[in-house]
Amino acid sequence: MHQEENFPVQEKQVQKEKVAKNGILGRIVSPFSWMKRLSDELHWSLVLGVVIVYGINQGIGLGLSKVGTQYYMKDEQKLQPSEAQVYHAMIMMPWMVKPFWGLLTDTVPVAGRRRRPYFVFSGMIGVISMIILSLKKDMYLGLALLLLICGSAGAAIGDVTIDACVTENSIAHPSLAGEMQSLCGLCNSVGQLIGFICSGFLIHRIGSKGALGVLSIPASLVIVVGIIIHEPLIRNVSYKRVSQKFLDAGRAMWMAFKSPVVWRPCLYMYLSLAVSLHIHEGMFYWYTGAQNGPSFSEEAIGSISAVGAIGSLLGVLLYQNAFRHQPFRRVLLLGQLLFGASGMLDMILVLRINLIFGVPDYLVVVFDAVITHMIGRLKWMPLLVLSSKLCPSGIEGTFFALLMSIDHVGSFSASWAGGLLLHALNVTRTSFDNLWLAILIRSLFRLLPIGILFLIPSTDPNLAILPTDMLRSKKGEDSTDPINTEMESLISRTDHNSTHS
Repeated sequence: MHQEENFPVQEKQVQKEKVAKNGILGRIVSPFSWMKRLSDELHWSLVLGVVIVYGINQGIGLGLSKVGTQYYMKDEQKLQPSEAQVYHAMIMMPWMVKPFWGLLTDTVPVAGRRRRPYFVFSGMIGVISMIILSLKKDMYLGLALLLLICGSAGAAIGDVTIDACVTENSIAHPSLAGEMQSLCGLCNSVGQLIGFICSGFLIHRIGSKGALGVLSIPASLVIVVGIIIHEPLIRNVSYKRVSQKFLDAGRAMWMAFKSPVVWRPCLYMYLSLAVSLHIHEGMFYWYTGAQNGPSFSEEAIGSISAVGAIGSLLGVLLYQNAFRHQPFRRVLLLGQLLFGASGMLDMILVLRINLIFGVPDYLVVVFDAVITHMIGRLKWMPLLVLSSKLCPSGIEGTFFALLMSIDHVGSFSASWAGGLLLHALNVTRTSFDNLWLAILIRSLFRLLPIGILFLIPSTDPNLAILPTDMLRSKKGEDSTDPINTEMESLISRTDHNSTHS
């Protein structure tokens, strides 16, 4: 009897231990369960495509290309910081014409497929350009820039194609829009972490050209995405009507863009990025070449960037768990305030204030990287979710690419303005006396977007923003040309709305 009385107590204890164990294991496997749930709700090939394109090609690729390009411009091409800043903006120009790539994926199917051929094409461009860049010796600056731009174009085409897939599924599953963007940001941040960790080691071992050549591997995986991605076959495609499709798509985008609920957030996106001046090339040259600077090695630069990727990952997790359901305007206000304040950390380092208190340079830079990237990602996530909700049905890829190109034009403006600022303040390879002033001006400019936050909607981020009629599609009405039908219906609906507004 005594043993029988103790049995329920022992059973309860075993159950408690099992629950605790499952709780720990649950936390470990929860990301995988989350991805499995998205795979079940959507399709496994889409989730895998996000991991490859955002995580490997963009994440790891960005880590390798950013550090590799910086050392390539500094050591191989012997450029000044202001020149490197301007050329860095030029390399990103293919991202400014993302609507063109998106228009192709939406209106010009190849062999009956809207997305697959463009994944394959983007991967091939990246592979070829990076291999040539890594193998050719004593390359002229113009040819090197052309190859870097081609590599950037490959990444941009792959990005806009996966963006179209994600946006299309976000519209079909509105409740998963935030989670899909969180998955994209999570994969990108983890990929950047891996890429930055490897970048310093690779540059030290095989040089900046060799590190850029390694980028051909992520690009080749994008070709695999083009082979496995799930999408329906479009039959009886009429290529004679391609020009009309382009006109219809352009008209549909213009009609949608005329809506205040669309153009107001777009204006904020551009201005908020354009006034956030980029002077990172000046900081990089100071990190590695200033006489009284920290003189960081390649491995140190890579590890600092890797820590920044951790900060980006923390920003994604912070948004996912704490700010995903907060109004866009509130999150952006907080992010912009913190973004401006975080810029002053560079001032402490450049003026050597940290050494007065015995704080090592590396510790300050690491802390700066974590905080700045975390805040930057926290500020960027609501804009991504907002952008995915501003895309009318039928031209999802094209319109999302248009919104992202607006952001890239803003970043381009910020890079050129930052390069002009460095030039005006005479920040060169050997002179950094006025770098502190550039940091101060940049930090003050980061606060300016607070004055135009009224352009951002203050609605619930989990609800649709566009009118219901702009989200409807008529895919089932015309099986021979569904893309054009959607565009025509969108044009007619937006025309009808404009006459009654």
